[in-house]
Amino acid sequence: MSEKKKNLKKLRSKYRLVIINDDTFEEKVSITLSRLNVFVSLGSLFLVLIIGTTLLISFTPLKEYIPGYASTDLRRNTLVLAIKADSLELELEKNQMYLQNIQNVLNGEPVDPIVHNDEGQLIETPNLTNTLSTEDSILRKYVEEEEQFTVSATNEELLNYTFFSPLKGVISSKYNPKEGHLAIDLNAPPNTPVKSCLKGTIIYSGWSSETGYTLIIQHNSNLLSVYKHNSALLKKQGDLVQSGEAVAIIGNSGSETTGPHLHFELWHHGHPVDPQDYISF
Repeated sequence: MSEKKKNLKKLRSKYRLVIINDDTFEEKVSITLSRLNVFVSLGSLFLVLIIGTTLLISFTPLKEYIPGYASTDLRRNTLVLAIKADSLELELEKNQMYLQNIQNVLNGEPVDPIVHNDEGQLIETPNLTNTLSTEDSILRKYVEEEEQFTVSATNEELLNYTFFSPLKGVISSKYNPKEGHLAIDLNAPPNTPVKSCLKGTIIYSGWSSETGYTLIIQHNSNLLSVYKHNSALLKKQGDLVQSGEAVAIIGNSGSETTGPHLHFELWHHGHPVDPQDYISF
């Protein structure tokens, strides 16, 4: 008989485990075992213990006691902080664009609209690198200049508003985009109050060397009204004003003025419009 068969026979050899009473020699427990049964039973027991321990650690808070393993609260807080950081970064970018638009309004330049998608993310316009012909460039420039200062169909919604004249006076200079004058100038006696044309929120109240004491009011429908060259401001940034409420005093402040007057602008969706189309002065 080969050595392999001898070892296999030993593994299958039966043994009896008997537990007896030492005093009466009465048999209490009798179990028939083999070496193979013992090895299989112990191996199965160890396997069950390993699997049970793994599951217990993986699906219970016990895993947090393993060195280097982050706790559930820590991972949750990290996720919340990451979301907040993304939101703050988005808000900061929006505020920077908003401040730049206000600066453009003060300088009389067109405002770039801030566009977002459904998830609140900024939509950037891709840079075009296509080469245009000379004739195409001339045509595009002509169309853009014609449309930039024309009251578009979008501005028809402003006809539904009842505007209040910011000042009753004489128009000394009309809206003339071809000459770069994107407003009307109104002359009135000194100390005449300047009034808000519509209800809204003061988004800028301050001084600049060119326009002097200046106010910008945000109204509904993406409409901005601008009041420049005042002698005094009656409202501060963040104040809510009603239509016809006094917000400033007519003046002659700033380097871009030659006499007491109100420089009044209206901007709709980032483009200037002629105030006389909507307001009777």
